[in-house]
Amino acid sequence: MVSSIRISVLLSISLLLTACSWFEDEVYVALPSELVEFTPEFEPTIAWSTDTGSGAGDDYSQLGAWLQGDAIIAVDYEGDVTSYASMSGKTLWQAGLDVPVATGAGGGDGLVLIGTKKGQLIALDELSGEVKWKKQLTSEILSPAKAAHGVVVARTADGRLTGLSSEDGTRLWSYQRAVPLLSLRGAGEAVISGEMVISGYANGKLVALSLNDGVVVWETSVAVPRGRTELDRLVDIDSTPVIADDVVYVVAFHGRLAGVSLNSGRVLWYRDFSSRTGLDVDPGYSVYVSDESDYVWSVQDGSGDALWRQTRLLRRKVTAPVIVGENVIVGDFEGFVHWISREDGRFVARKRIADEAIRSKPVVKDDLVFVTASDGTLTAFRIK
Repeated sequence: MVSSIRISVLLSISLLLTACSWFEDEVYVALPSELVEFTPEFEPTIAWSTDTGSGAGDDYSQLGAWLQGDAIIAVDYEGDVTSYASMSGKTLWQAGLDVPVATGAGGGDGLVLIGTKKGQLIALDELSGEVKWKKQLTSEILSPAKAAHGVVVARTADGRLTGLSSEDGTRLWSYQRAVPLLSLRGAGEAVISGEMVISGYANGKLVALSLNDGVVVWETSVAVPRGRTELDRLVDIDSTPVIADDVVYVVAFHGRLAGVSLNSGRVLWYRDFSSRTGLDVDPGYSVYVSDESDYVWSVQDGSGDALWRQTRLLRRKVTAPVIVGENVIVGDFEGFVHWISREDGRFVARKRIADEAIRSKPVVKDDLVFVTASDGTLTAFRIK
């Protein structure tokens, strides 16, 4: 109870100090920037769009869609799961699980994986939606579970990463890091690469484990807590690492943007940075990342030097950027999708897909990019 009160008080103070200033008994709130006018260079083309259900249900959940094979899978906060043909949007199957959900679907090994707020992991057959098995884990599942090589890996809110059998959900191993007293709501999404699983933690550590037995292969610090207050010392890695050309690209809150050797865990390059949303990468050229102020950056891979910075989305709660052809796109809190030139950071197009926020990182397959809004709208754009 004491810990909960302390966290609530700290967060209340933080919101008060960062959002308001007092002058002559008036409160001035730092508002999101207005959308700027520009001359569009093309009109985004919608391939298809659909309503996937009840959406996220609150202001925190990120129920992003999951690509698997030729399907894209969506889940809403009530546990209604739908698989669509990624090219056409045709419904392939639906499953009503009637469970509370806080994160999007995951999958692999022929399974679609749904984690619940009550810590239950549910495995569905990717072709039919039939429930294959269920497993009760130790706490709320806040990031999509993944599977490969016969092993399912799931992150829970208590800092635990669990490996289970893809066949029947039998627990194979478990790894846990202590969660700091105060941390951001979320859990770093695990990424499977070959025989390793890589995951970031709320203490700023990036850890690689053996997929087979959960033994630590390497760990490295992406951020070190510093500052005078508990809020200053938040260093969560809540975004999904991106792996390309044997490099793990990762960013932490109040920490660093870094390139880390996949094989050894050695930090190859870094720059001080703060983000909880994430990044995308064109290996050898640029890393694109949204920071805590909602600026979108292009940073040179290998050195960390800034190539450009788009500042006109200040406080619009943008998603992580995703590379789409010659541009990157981000979604914002009003349901707008913004196309930004990879060359110089200028706006080239904009399209509104919903009246509610886009919180999850868009995903790309072939010549389509899929964007999910918190009201359940799933839109597939053609990549120009």
